[in-house]
Amino acid sequence: MNTPLSAPLMQMALRAEPDIFVLRQRGREVATAVGLEYQDQIRIATALSEVARDLVRAVGGADAAFRVAGVEEGSPVLRVDLAPLRPFGPAGYEPTSGAVARLVDSLTLTPADGVTVIRMSRRIPANAEALTPQRLAELRAQLAQSAPASALDELALQNEQLIAALDEVRSQRDELAVLNEELQETNRGVLALYNQLSEELEETNRGVVALYAELDEKSAQLKAASESKSRFLANVSHELRAPVTAVIGLARLLADSASDPLTSEQARQVGLIRSSATDLLALVNDLLDLAKAESGRIEPDWTEVDLRVVFGQLRGTLRALATRPGVDLVVEEPPSPATLRSDETLLTRVLRNLLHNGLKFTEAGEVRMRADLVDGRWRIVVTDTGIGIAPDQHERIFEEFYQVPGSTSSVGTGLGLPYARRLAMLLGGSLGVTSVPGRGSAFTLDLPVDGA
Repeated sequence: MNTPLSAPLMQMALRAEPDIFVLRQRGREVATAVGLEYQDQIRIATALSEVARDLVRAVGGADAAFRVAGVEEGSPVLRVDLAPLRPFGPAGYEPTSGAVARLVDSLTLTPADGVTVIRMSRRIPANAEALTPQRLAELRAQLAQSAPASALDELALQNEQLIAALDEVRSQRDELAVLNEELQETNRGVLALYNQLSEELEETNRGVVALYAELDEKSAQLKAASESKSRFLANVSHELRAPVTAVIGLARLLADSASDPLTSEQARQVGLIRSSATDLLALVNDLLDLAKAESGRIEPDWTEVDLRVVFGQLRGTLRALATRPGVDLVVEEPPSPATLRSDETLLTRVLRNLLHNGLKFTEAGEVRMRADLVDGRWRIVVTDTGIGIAPDQHERIFEEFYQVPGSTSSVGTGLGLPYARRLAMLLGGSLGVTSVPGRGSAFTLDLPVDGA
């Protein structure tokens, strides 16, 4: 049963060739009435004429019905049902022109009332006038009163539409030509930019390769210079050690009570000679140790080390150096168990160096050493209340022969801390400093429990 919404807007019979023109015209009229856009009107009219021509030739014609569907769902479409006069053959129906299916939104074969109906539809735009039952009734009345034009008029209209379509195609072709020209120009620009960037990249790559080659060359030169320096230091130190040791021995003999007595002035001068030779021997030993560390000739002897033993030895041997009044040497007992895998000799050298530096640059207060186990690593901290070190000097003091400007003491070679840091690295740890000028310094030696 047809409702006001589903009832056909128009029906007509397709029986002969002239009816094809009428169906095309009626299709365009209905499409215009329901609000389809101009191009969609031409598309559905063209699709109708192509299918109608197939039906007249194949089955003798059809009955056509125009309806509006989908109004209640909010997506209205213009639907045309073409019911053929005779059934299609076993192969069914396939439009002669493959373009028909592209002219409409859908083209299907649908069973209806015992026959197979060719159904095509086109969506009605949202900005079209609302198709209420009252509006649909008005459209049925208007379409019923309109009379179809002659075949000649329809042909003239088709010619006008064809001319308009050709003009549009020509306009689109001209626009496409302009776009193609702009695209070619853009492509030429992109290609030129690509070539320029490729050349610049190639030039940059050549520069990078040259830079790497220069860096490799400089690295080899630096390595050779470092090896030469280490050999020089080792050779010079060995050559100096023997005569310096001899000078110290001769000075000791001269000052011996068993030798001929010296005047007070002679004794003072001999003491100066012996003191200077001792300082020179210390410098020679430091140079030898540093040369060994730099050349990689120091191999740690890994054993279980008891920090309590090491701390006890340092407490006893360095207490004699804490001769300044008002300066205390405090070596705290490490918490038990105070063991780690390390080289006891090298570890003792590092700690002795740090304690000796603290005593040397502390005028009043104390030099303290303590050890704590933090996150599976031993943290040994040597603090002092000495002159302190400016922040910009914290890393420079670990450079060879460098001494803090303005220090109150000129004693030292500037080799102790670089040597201590190298030994700390050999032991798998690190050596750093925090300090505030005028408030003292804290040197932290961080070592793994299980060695490197």
